[in-house]
Amino acid sequence: MGNLPRARLDHVKAFNKTGVDFAGPFNVKAALLRKLRITKAYLCVFVCMSTTAVHLELASDLSTPTFMAALDRFLARRGQCSDMHSDCGTNFTGTQRYLSEVHDIISSQSYTRHVTEKQITWHFNPPSAPHMGGMWEAAVKSAKTLLRRVIQDQILTYEELNTILHRVEASLNSRPLGALSSDPNDYTPLTAGHFISMGPPAKIPVPDNDDRPVSVSLRQRWTLVKQIQQHFWQRWQREYLTTLQPRKKWLKIAIDLKVGQLVLIKEPSPALTWKTARIVEVYPGTDAITRVADVKFGQLSN
Repeated sequence: MGNLPRARLDHVKAFNKTGVDFAGPFNVKAALLRKLRITKAYLCVFVCMSTTAVHLELASDLSTPTFMAALDRFLARRGQCSDMHSDCGTNFTGTQRYLSEVHDIISSQSYTRHVTEKQITWHFNPPSAPHMGGMWEAAVKSAKTLLRRVIQDQILTYEELNTILHRVEASLNSRPLGALSSDPNDYTPLTAGHFISMGPPAKIPVPDNDDRPVSVSLRQRWTLVKQIQQHFWQRWQREYLTTLQPRKKWLKIAIDLKVGQLVLIKEPSPALTWKTARIVEVYPGTDAITRVADVKFGQLSN
């Protein structure tokens, strides 16, 4: 296993060095009216490289102005960001149309000019190397997978989904990272939320609406939102514990990649066929171990 990236080790404020990725789409409605059509919304995930804190933004589409607005909201709430890390366009999962839309965002002149004005240095991971963005990939997987499981076939309004995302963000930032002190009587764990607000995420009480003139439908919608939030928390708490088990992957030194070496390409292929390539150039890291290489594709072989 290689050394941690420099961005993971710098002593800077939360979200000074950030990874970003997209997730979705999610089906939403503008309001509860029956005749309103269902539209799509996307999740923009920002992850602090040093504290693992998570910031979630909801985007109505994948256009460049919409993403720049999400970036502005992120900077307004979390402060100036000096470095932003992301995958190349080909690393995003989804349909070809989704890939091209995301690639158009990060390649557009208006987007590049906007980032330059914000004094943000953008870093792209090598193509076909999603493991190098494992930090934000894990956050995307946690948020997207659990959201789909708890929302299921419910069609939420934009405000309802945005409310749920903020509670999901609080849940992700409440995960224990270690002991807050060595006091044997202190049972408060250190969380990612401490680096954002200098304290654990606030627990918002649910008001008792029994004596208020609220319609049954509105009360049911509010109950649905709270149920989804609670369901997400229960699943997240249960599944997060399994991630604390020791990992044995990449703890042994293997044979290094060499120019001319024949390699298999892990991509979808027809049955009983294997996609192969030859390494034409390698890029060793600071520890002299190669993790990035240029390859020349061959033909599918049996």
